[in-house]
Amino acid sequence: MSLFFKSPLDIEILLDGEESRKHVEVSNNTASNTKALRDRLPLYEDGESISGIVTLRVKEGKRVEHLGVKVSVIGSIDMIKTHGNGNTGSSKRLNNNSSGFSDARKNTVEQFLCFSYDLCPAGELQHSQSYNFMFKDLAKRHESYRGKNVDVSYYVKVTVIRKSADITKLKKFWVYLYNNVSLPSSVVVNQRQIENGEENRLARIEPKPVKLDIGIENCLHIEFEYSKSQYHLKEVIVGRIYFLLTRLKIKHMELSLITRESSGLQLSNYLIDSTVIRYEIMDGSPVKGDTIPIRLFLGGYELTPDMSCNYFNIKNYLSLVIIDEDGRRYFKQSEIVLYRSR
Repeated sequence: MSLFFKSPLDIEILLDGEESRKHVEVSNNTASNTKALRDRLPLYEDGESISGIVTLRVKEGKRVEHLGVKVSVIGSIDMIKTHGNGNTGSSKRLNNNSSGFSDARKNTVEQFLCFSYDLCPAGELQHSQSYNFMFKDLAKRHESYRGKNVDVSYYVKVTVIRKSADITKLKKFWVYLYNNVSLPSSVVVNQRQIENGEENRLARIEPKPVKLDIGIENCLHIEFEYSKSQYHLKEVIVGRIYFLLTRLKIKHMELSLITRESSGLQLSNYLIDSTVIRYEIMDGSPVKGDTIPIRLFLGGYELTPDMSCNYFNIKNYLSLVIIDEDGRRYFKQSEIVLYRSR
């Protein structure tokens, strides 16, 4: 719609039970001051119906001729950049504050959900009118996500079709997908597997501890162990660090949780790492035989569960960082799976 076109009517979309429904607050990446503005959106789950009322308010003294009014529910994957630097198989690693992302507009690369129907036939609006709508038992393939280069968005769209410029209104909502129990790497039970009776077969496999050896020849040997490779978003990561050899003078050690967004028409075109949690393990030099217990609480942080589709994936990593007295940094990363549970 042209910036100089003044709409002769206002469109209001109210979702049923919106006031009493749980809401989530998400950062508004389209704003220039992203730290200050957050969107508050109603929360839905996979399989829930979307229903509400659309009100068309004609401005005083106006008559609006139209070719029909349509309501749609849409789920889309939107991206800023889809191609790398032109070299096949190449990737571009960017940090969380990379320029060119925060102020750019995301464009739709896929509509994985799109249902629509007519609210009223062609005619003329002379006064305000309201219409009920419902999309029953709506399957939602992906969880909502708002990242640096990619978004997964859900919204209800109302379109008043006209010969000149259509008049549209969007109502965004947020979607959570809940998984069942913690399972070994790359196996998380979703609702559809539960309905198919697959969760009992998978759940019999017990999670195993994960051990990492971190070493520098003749200088340092550390064993880092944590209880399992999969965690729900409110769980506690329990583990220990055992020092087998410590000839290196260590000044500082920390454990971080890093979320990696990989996106593009080839999944490795753009890699963006965000450090979500930074946990100081020790400040000072350990000695051989020292053991440091680890309890990293995930609740209270804005974490993103693992996600994957044709255009992007989200993965999470534990990163152990060691800094010596000369300022040199040594690190080891290990992938973990985060999932959303009730």
